[in-house]
Amino acid sequence: MSKSSSWLFGAVLGGLIGSSLARIYTPYSGEELKAKICDYVHNVRYEVQQAGIEKRVELENQLEALRSGKA
Repeated sequence: MSKSSSWLFGAVLGGLIGSSLARIYTPYSGEELKAKICDYVHNVRYEVQQAGIEKRVELENQLEALRSGKA
């Protein structure tokens, strides 16, 4: 075997073995994993939006205090 065909054979064999092991040891099916990821992304998005709203209210209060001369 030439050097390049030997490398290609090793890469293909490694890919097959790696994908097989990943499939065996993955705790969730594709649909379950997709649902978990979507839920996580929605939760993070919601938390970021809430943090933004809270910070906006805080900054608006500070601005109002500065404008009125109370700070």
